[in-house]
Amino acid sequence: MKRASWGWGLAAAVIALLLLISLVAPRGRPGELPLEDFTAALRDGQVATANVQYQNNTALLTGKLEDGQEYRTRTLAADPAISLARLQAAGVNVSLASNTRLSPLAVLSGLLTLLLIIGLVVLLLRGRQSGGTDAASTFGKSKAAVISEGQIKLTFADVAGCDEAKQDLQEVVDFLRQPERYHQLGARIPHGVLLVGPPGSGKTLLAKAVAGEAKVPYFSISGSDFVEMFVGVGAARVRDLFEQARKSSPCIVFIDEIDAVGRKRGVNLQGGNDEREQTLNQLLVEMDGFGSGQEVIILAATNRPDVLDAALLRPGRFDRQVVVDAPDVRGREQILRIHARTKPLDPSVDLGIVARRTAGMVGADLENLLNEAALQAARAGRNRITGRDVDEARDRVLMGPERRSLVVREADRKVTAYHEVGHALAAQLLPHADKAHKLTIVPRGRSLGSALYTPEDRMHHTRAALLDRICVALAGHAAEQVATGQITTGAANDFQQATNLARRMVTEWGMSGVGQIALAQESEGYLGYGPQQGLYSDHTAERIDTALGEILNGQYDRALDLLTEHAHVLHRLTDALMAREFLTGDDVRTVLAGGTLPDVAVPRTSGDSDGPAAHPGLTPDPA
Repeated sequence: MKRASWGWGLAAAVIALLLLISLVAPRGRPGELPLEDFTAALRDGQVATANVQYQNNTALLTGKLEDGQEYRTRTLAADPAISLARLQAAGVNVSLASNTRLSPLAVLSGLLTLLLIIGLVVLLLRGRQSGGTDAASTFGKSKAAVISEGQIKLTFADVAGCDEAKQDLQEVVDFLRQPERYHQLGARIPHGVLLVGPPGSGKTLLAKAVAGEAKVPYFSISGSDFVEMFVGVGAARVRDLFEQARKSSPCIVFIDEIDAVGRKRGVNLQGGNDEREQTLNQLLVEMDGFGSGQEVIILAATNRPDVLDAALLRPGRFDRQVVVDAPDVRGREQILRIHARTKPLDPSVDLGIVARRTAGMVGADLENLLNEAALQAARAGRNRITGRDVDEARDRVLMGPERRSLVVREADRKVTAYHEVGHALAAQLLPHADKAHKLTIVPRGRSLGSALYTPEDRMHHTRAALLDRICVALAGHAAEQVATGQITTGAANDFQQATNLARRMVTEWGMSGVGQIALAQESEGYLGYGPQQGLYSDHTAERIDTALGEILNGQYDRALDLLTEHAHVLHRLTDALMAREFLTGDDVRTVLAGGTLPDVAVPRTSGDSDGPAAHPGLTPDPA
């Protein structure tokens, strides 16, 4: 506890004690004597002394009786029984007292209480003048977590999957280690470096690695920690943060989620936010205040660089943007090897294969995958992580745990099997589609079955590949119609995925008859994506709807024709999936080539299923 807190607590305790003493301290009052007894004692000559004190309309008599006993009685001031003449006539030694009488203890406690109050006021005034440590004075202090020099053990060797980003940041490390070499040449190191990438890609990890490599103090704060409901608090915290950073130079200041405070000014549809804008203005001023000799580097992270204010990104503030994107297959394997250092893997686990089957996952996803595999091995009572554990962990992360206790009718299982086989068979037949590596009709999460794919790492997507993806998404619905002559409500998610992809082809990528027009873009006052009202005419909207219908209906007809032509394969694969509850991509290729699968009457598990691109499959009717 802080010293000021001790002082306040002690002072409060002393004041409470003195007040209690003054209230309950005995006054040395004699015993109460009823008026009738006093009158009888006075008549019998037993009253020796009497001290009379008049208070408003009452009279208080205190004194001693002849036997030495003290008495105290009260009556009306006009009562003839206690008149001075009668008391003197009875031979009583009478005296008159003043109206008030304070005990010495009460006087002492009152003086001490007054002195303590005066002392506390003086202490409070001194604390405010010296910027004390009370809550009011610390409200504008920075909330940054400060890690001293050398406490961060993380280095670039603990970060993988972003080699180009590490090369860009290596220059920052060299400057913090040897700043004089750059100053001699007149070079100005970037004041700010903005780390841009999707959530979980390792931006915070990279910032810590820079501090660990440079062995300098590290200030870490989130953008939301600056903004409060009171205008001016965020600006005060920015000033305090940069003041601390200058005192600790050379150092690194890391601001996570800077878009919380650095959004574009003047585009809020609900009006301006004075607190956030004042905080941003102060941040701009402080970053401008860095001289060439100050060795303070600002690192910031965001996954929304498009919403940042232009003044924040100009040279002299955030001079450089470092992209920390989702890793490729080689980067995913390196990340898996880093996270596998502390986990006992079975020799049968090939991290290279796992990396190929986790396209699209970032570092946080891969770490969670291995952690789930370790939990799965622990639940099974194994002391090593096997390929089966990794496979089950991937399915669990993508779709949720198995729901084998769910009661599913045989007719529903049949429809689900046709649906998933339709996806996998269309993917195998189409030249540009990602191939399915696992089919299952075991319920997981909200799905009654699923098909998983191994998507390739592509930098560009052709129109033919996108049309194949739409066809595969609609093939499950088409398989139901080919096999049973009816359609169900389980393809709602398929339609949503296909429609979103087709809409982007029309409005963003110019892959339709509407033309090469960007109809989905960000505009002032609108921070979302997708076509916006007012950006195009009603006639263009009709053309967009027509183009969407042509793409979706055309690919559905294509899926129907494809599955009708290979209906015999569709039925054979469905029967096998019903018997096993699980099929691999090799099983699909074997049946398509005319081969026969061995008879298996019980469900089996596999250690070589693939892909993070899980197809949700059928979901129960929401009605």
